Amino acid sequence: MDRVDVLVIGAGVIGLAIARELAQAGREVVILEGQSAIGTGTSSRNSGVIHAGIYYPTGSNKARWCVEGRHLLYAYAKQRNLTHRRTEKLIVAAAPESGRLEQLFQTGRANGVDDLTMISGEKAQSMEPQLHCDLAIHSPSTGIIDVHDLMLALLGDAQAHGATLALQSRFDCSVWANGRWECEILGQKVACDWLINAAGLDAAAVAGRIEGLGVQHIPKMFFAKGSYARLQGRSPFSRLIYPVPVPGGLGTHLTLDCGGQAQFGPNVRWLDTPSVQQMKTGLIEAFDYAVNADELKDFERDVRHWWPGLPKGALTPGYSGVRPKLSGPGEPAADFMLQGPSVHGRPGLINLFGFESPGLTSCLAIGRAVREIF
Repeated sequence: MDRVDVLVIGAGVIGLAIARELAQAGREVVILEGQSAIGTGTSSRNSGVIHAGIYYPTGSNKARWCVEGRHLLYAYAKQRNLTHRRTEKLIVAAAPESGRLEQLFQTGRANGVDDLTMISGEKAQSMEPQLHCDLAIHSPSTGIIDVHDLMLALLGDAQAHGATLALQSRFDCSVWANGRWECEILGQKVACDWLINAAGLDAAAVAGRIEGLGVQHIPKMFFAKGSYARLQGRSPFSRLIYPVPVPGGLGTHLTLDCGGQAQFGPNVRWLDTPSVQQMKTGLIEAFDYAVNADELKDFERDVRHWWPGLPKGALTPGYSGVRPKLSGPGEPAADFMLQGPSVHGRPGLINLFGFESPGLTSCLAIGRAVREIF
């Protein structure tokens, strides 16, 4: 039976960041990915935003890792010459939303985002003439990054320090025996000292195939589809524009990709619980990623609250992604759940559940947090 030090399940941006961190620390790492390429799940279907750390409860994993991760990510992108840009962001509100905006501002400052300023609607409009709002938060440290560039760089760093990537290698099951995890992968057995479940959408299903992990340590997962609409033509905005957050997401906002293309979204549509068979075969293929043209009228309605000049018919269906969430409709947003042996009692096992946004921004900080468990 082959034996390695660390087996990382999942080659999304977080799994790759963990593999990089551990390989650079001298660990022998193998990255397992069930798909034919890296980052085909949530990592390749987000907006590529580098978040400042404004939205998350003070002291939460999301707040700490987002702020730390943002600093690390900008430094890493500069060091590796990755495509990225500090776009800045405006979070806009109408007068009746001023209390919620002020609360958001205070949360951001408490989280260590010390460059935020509250500005008037007039000031916001002087920065973005097409914008309509009564007041706004200006976030200078928000930006965007080419996620594919980032994932290739993380993988390259990991491989340069001896890590191995195994594509189309589905994790079937694992059992603790003889002081190690004995895993079955495509009918072959591989033993590892540390098993890291960074499977994203499939994290709960993977955890269910780890023998001896109590069911109380496998959380119920919820899945929310977020669709984007693309803007035809050139965007009149140079910054990202966000409304006050809505339940389940950050509202229909405008983001820019590194090529300057503008898109709006994501919206929030809660999905039915996947079937047992879908959980077994993998959730990336289980979801329908089509964006319905009927959704565009809702995008137009939401966007016109802060861009009344949006031309009629200017939006076309874009792309969509699915977020793995630990809280369901009507519930407060849950924190990232990082489980090590001190939580579940199983040696050499780390599970990551509910790593949605700001997982991209936080990825390098999450890698450090995982290393500290060792």
